[in-house]
Amino acid sequence: MNIKVLIVEDDSSIAKNLTRLLTGEGYVVASAATQKEALSKIEGDGDTFDLILLDVSLPDGNGFAICAAVKRLDDTPVIFITASADEISAVTGLDLGADDYVTKPFRPLELLSRIKSVLRRRGKAEAVYEIEDLRIDSVRGTVSKSGAELFLSALEYRLLLVFVNNRGIVLSREKLLSEIWDVAGEFVNDNTLTVYIKRLRDKIETNPQVPTIIKTVRGLGYIVG
Repeated sequence: MNIKVLIVEDDSSIAKNLTRLLTGEGYVVASAATQKEALSKIEGDGDTFDLILLDVSLPDGNGFAICAAVKRLDDTPVIFITASADEISAVTGLDLGADDYVTKPFRPLELLSRIKSVLRRRGKAEAVYEIEDLRIDSVRGTVSKSGAELFLSALEYRLLLVFVNNRGIVLSREKLLSEIWDVAGEFVNDNTLTVYIKRLRDKIETNPQVPTIIKTVRGLGYIVG
């Protein structure tokens, strides 16, 4: 089950960073920069979304009108993400049926936690991934091997999700670097990637010296499955 998220945000850099963050977690992401574009995607394009991340201030209107339209149609979960931190805006959004309200600047991991919480409450859950004796529950954010829970760092976990969401596809180092680039702007270089792949293999592989989950494709990159 692929969770589809619509980002409605007129700041292109924020939209890009949100897209990178969410795709790295396995979500399918679409975006809109205006009220008109968002309503077209919601009402007229035939797309259905499992969650909408919605800015309040838009160049041709506001997020409140979009939220009201969404709730009239099918009550898709909505999280407002906005610089408008005043109480009136928050109350207005919640009164319209929004499921949560997050102010900018937001912390990426906190936002992901809020997204997963809303999806759990609404009964919309991402699939549980299973590879050999490895089990990844992307809603609860847990990873276990042979029934024993593993403890991964945030970057290790994001890297693992990139792999499992691209099973059967050879991923170059450049592709992996672009996927795990920290949304807050922290630089992740090639040496760091090598370290994190080794750490991840040490935790998830039965024999890290002969990996069977994350396999190296010489000269090209890595592949899972």
